[in-house]
Amino acid sequence: MSSVKQEMEFAAGEIRPMHELDVPVIVAIERAAYQFPWSEGIFRDCLRVGYVCRVVDVGGDPAGYGIMSVGAGEAHILNVCIRDEYRGRGFARKVLLHLLERACASGMREAFLEVRPSNTAAARLYHSMGFEQVGMRRGYYQATVGREDAAVLRQVLAQDVK
Repeated sequence: MSSVKQEMEFAAGEIRPMHELDVPVIVAIERAAYQFPWSEGIFRDCLRVGYVCRVVDVGGDPAGYGIMSVGAGEAHILNVCIRDEYRGRGFARKVLLHLLERACASGMREAFLEVRPSNTAAARLYHSMGFEQVGMRRGYYQATVGREDAAVLRQVLAQDVK
């Protein structure tokens, strides 16, 4: 695919709120991407409790999604996933930028997320966007053999003014 077409697709990708009717497609994207996916119930609960749930839509085709909770001055990016055929085109960055903008608009001072150390592509993206590792959660993720650690990353969104 030519880079011009990829840029056109990126420009065409719109971030919109996730709706109940999106959940079956979102679950299919999640299951295709992860060995230990979130359940349909988790996605429905995220919508029900009012988390920031967004879909990146390319011409009516959901290419991926992002989910974030906000509160007590902190945003927590819970899940970002892009369908395999849309990866490498900047959609994950677009979703993350949207979530971070929403966090700032909501008055959050910091954003946190966890990433598997084995997920080097995601870790590179997060670091390129200004996230820094601030901790490690031992045995956080389910794995095929035992558990996998999670690197805890943080980005400062706003400084306190005194």
